[in-house]
Amino acid sequence: MSVSRVRTRILLLQCLITGSLCTAFTFTEEPAERAAKSDGYCSRILRAQGAKREGYNEFRLRVEGDPDNYQPGSTYRVTLFASHPAYFRGFTLIALREGREGNNDEDYAGNFQIIDEEDTQFMTNCPPAVTESTPRRRTRIQVFWTAPPSGSGCVLLKASIVQKKIIYFQDEGSLTKRMCEKEPLFGEATEKPFLDCCACGTAKYRVTYFGNWSEKMHPKDYPRRANHWSALIGASHSKNYVLWEYGGYSSDGVKQVAELGSPVKMEEEIRQKGDDVLTVIKMKAQWPAWQPLNVRAAPSAEFSVDRTRHLMSFLTMLGPSPDWTVGLSAEDLCTKECGWVQKVVQDLIPWDAGTDSGVTYESPNKATIPQEKIRPLTSLDHPQSPFYDPEGGAITPVSRVMVERIARKGEQCNIVPDNVDDIVADIAQEEKEEDDTPETCIYSNWSPWSACSSSTCEKGKRMRQRMLKAQLDLSVPCPHTQDFQPCMGPGCSEEVDASTCMMSEWITWSPCSMSCGMGTRSRERYVKQFPEDGSICMLPTEETEKCIVNEECTPSSCLVTEWGEWDICSATCGLGMKRRERMVKTPPTDGSVCSAEVVEVEKCMMPECHTIPCLLSPWSDWSDCSVTCGKGGRSRQRTLKSPLELGECAEELDQVEKCMLPECPMDCILSEWSEWSECNKSCGKGHMIRTRMVMMEPQFGGTPCLETVQRKKCKIRKCNRGGGNSDEKRRRKEAREKRRNKQGREEPADEHTGCKMKPWSAWTDCTKLCGGGIQERLMTAKKRFKSSQLSSCKDRKEIRACNVHPC
Repeated sequence: MSVSRVRTRILLLQCLITGSLCTAFTFTEEPAERAAKSDGYCSRILRAQGAKREGYNEFRLRVEGDPDNYQPGSTYRVTLFASHPAYFRGFTLIALREGREGNNDEDYAGNFQIIDEEDTQFMTNCPPAVTESTPRRRTRIQVFWTAPPSGSGCVLLKASIVQKKIIYFQDEGSLTKRMCEKEPLFGEATEKPFLDCCACGTAKYRVTYFGNWSEKMHPKDYPRRANHWSALIGASHSKNYVLWEYGGYSSDGVKQVAELGSPVKMEEEIRQKGDDVLTVIKMKAQWPAWQPLNVRAAPSAEFSVDRTRHLMSFLTMLGPSPDWTVGLSAEDLCTKECGWVQKVVQDLIPWDAGTDSGVTYESPNKATIPQEKIRPLTSLDHPQSPFYDPEGGAITPVSRVMVERIARKGEQCNIVPDNVDDIVADIAQEEKEEDDTPETCIYSNWSPWSACSSSTCEKGKRMRQRMLKAQLDLSVPCPHTQDFQPCMGPGCSEEVDASTCMMSEWITWSPCSMSCGMGTRSRERYVKQFPEDGSICMLPTEETEKCIVNEECTPSSCLVTEWGEWDICSATCGLGMKRRERMVKTPPTDGSVCSAEVVEVEKCMMPECHTIPCLLSPWSDWSDCSVTCGKGGRSRQRTLKSPLELGECAEELDQVEKCMLPECPMDCILSEWSEWSECNKSCGKGHMIRTRMVMMEPQFGGTPCLETVQRKKCKIRKCNRGGGNSDEKRRRKEAREKRRNKQGREEPADEHTGCKMKPWSAWTDCTKLCGGGIQERLMTAKKRFKSSQLSSCKDRKEIRACNVHPC
């Protein structure tokens, strides 16, 4: 009998003895060589065949949100449940790459994480699989599954169910979930784990935060009075620093943001990281949490990234809440193509910081001991949760964040060529920056700012530098190469009164609590804007004082209960009314009517209402660009649809923006020719030169530049040869050959008939740095003999071309 059959029978015998999960398994016999190849316990699970019967759809495997695609490295909640009245005793859950048989470790995709150890555990003989901790009746189990890295392809989440002695194991249907890798968008950030960034230069971004948390979108238990977003705090940083992350523990700074909405400690932690942080990101608190964008613009902030600090993280508190936050963790803005991400838009759901155990918006403080890990809230956390959904659907996002690149600095090295949007974004930013540097001064890029000269909150200076590479016109001075800026030490701020809070006006006094004699009355106001530094506003929001009504009256002797709670304000915005009641416990003994008031009404003030008299049509499509090449403009329009009687509409009806088409060809532009130089010889044959300058190099396929230097022959007069003596001719020929052999060295002093000459002077500096210039050198008479003629002792001058390369 083969070894394979012996093993199979032994396993079946063990199943019959123990009555465990494998009771319902029967194994197919396979050839010995294949059994030897895949002899692991995991592969035996996958080869098991279950007895199927109708009605198996009563069991279902579900991934929260029902996604068809997974994001590499993201974590999902996986639920296995039975519809009432069904139940199951045991189960097995496995994640397998599509098309694989489970013979090797590489066939399994992602990693499971146990949520409840009393319910689930990893299978002893098959670590990638999850099974029950103890066999018992159950209707639901949950685990987390972290998706595999990029390039893993499609994945099958497969479950088996044991109910009594019947097993359901699905290759298709409700117990199998197929998910494929989400296709990355062009220019999308690199996947985690983070690779070293290969982008060049720096990039500047604007992050805009759109809060969508409102009573309309999240009606369950929505806190009408105190809903807000806390001050947002974050940074652009290196991969060596983690502000917060899924599965990590909250720092003291994260805890203060999550529980109190205070960014102070978090900012202190960020600034202590030194060179691992490039920019601190801050936005003001938003009260209330949601308002239309035409009433209150979405808050935004700008930050920069470079090759080492290319990650961006931020946090803001959803208030009121136990410890719920919203944010991004280590968003990578460096692309695989060595460029900078152009735009990131993400919808955000709330996260639990793991420091407070509350389950509702306004749960009392209850510290989580020991502290738990940061995790996303889900729709199955607790029945009292405002996000609870018994079906386990996805949570409606509470906000959206948009990160847009607005500028790039320095030389770029992205592999993928820039598109029109890249060019327009960079040009728009360049036009915003005023630069008075003359065109004739060529500089390097500015260096990064130095550290502040002050390490305290006293004012200091920081400096940046640039290098002057070339000065094309010596008559035009070039500006400074150093720049200074005031600064303060880490943790300090130049803003004044950051702890100031803005209050509304007092609401009118309430009626006196007594209709006869002495009582009390009160009035209220609310906080319109909380302090920017996240501190608590200490100004009073309520005042109470005594009041007397009809001092001469005698109140009847009736007893009443205490006042009940105030009702909700009748208005959702602006001025409204609220009321409270009490009851008469004992009426007057003389049979008269009790004069004590049992109903009290007072005014209440909600956030200011905003009316919008404008009813506008949608924007038309953008018109064609006004040019066929280069930079132009385009426009769009909309019309006013609401009657003029509703009031004047201040909204714009026309918009114009810049557009960029492929650059227009630009021909080479040359200056006029210079005058001809003097002949480079004082007698005999020589040459003269003239030059012209390249004013603009050809671009985008324009006509190339023509010559920038021209030469022509010249002859002043015949040189005096001093007779026809053949010996003299021979000596002159030898002298010429000797001079040719000494190129690059100074020529010896020359002697004309009747005078002695000084050596040649050094060549003068070139008159131009590029585009063709001129150099000169002179030879003057050192001594004249009495017998010499004046014409034979003239000074000599030579001219040559220099720096003929194009500018």
